[in-house]
Amino acid sequence: MDDLDALQWPAMAVTIIAAWLVASQRSGKRGWGFWLFILSNVLWVVWGVHARAYALVALQVALAGLNVRGALKNE
Repeated sequence: MDDLDALQWPAMAVTIIAAWLVASQRSGKRGWGFWLFILSNVLWVVWGVHARAYALVALQVALAGLNVRGALKNE
């Protein structure tokens, strides 16, 4: 397994932590969650391009847009 193949594991971990934080009732934690989701989107795109998983790349680009929207609307 090369370094880019191993990237899927930190991407998964960041995604799980982001989901935990976005579910918080505190806006500060939710804000961090959205930004971590954006980081996970970037990690998944890098891995997806490497793995030639282009449907995953397209999904992550769309989700990144939604996460930016969530981060901006978070109160």
